[in-house]
Amino acid sequence: MDETGGCLCGAVRYRVTMDPMAVSHCHCTFCRRASGAAFLTWMTIPSAGFAYTLGEPAIYGSSPGVERHFCGDCGTSLLFRAEAHPEEVDVTAASLDNPAAVEPVDHVWAGGMLPWFDFSDDGLAKLEQAHWQHGYPKGK
Repeated sequence: MDETGGCLCGAVRYRVTMDPMAVSHCHCTFCRRASGAAFLTWMTIPSAGFAYTLGEPAIYGSSPGVERHFCGDCGTSLLFRAEAHPEEVDVTAASLDNPAAVEPVDHVWAGGMLPWFDFSDDGLAKLEQAHWQHGYPKGK
């Protein structure tokens, strides 16, 4: 993979140079609140495959040991990093210049799905927690 992305206003840009380990719709309360959306789609990649190429993100510690990166000007959510898993980062799939370059494979924190958004026929696995507890999809 060699994809670029960034925020709405263009102040922060990044590049992804390694294939995702997974692309997941996250239904946890933290992601809903951070994005203002019903769920947030992340692509999990090795940390070595991500670099900011323009600007510096603002960083918010949303819970102990967790950083959420976003544009301090326009507010676009960009990245999630957990101290407990320094080998990987999660990048918002929709902030890619070509978000169609990735395709979701599952839902994480599926117990938090809002009842008014029906995912019953999407064919994706529904995990009760994160990949840290369940493992990553085979072949990823």
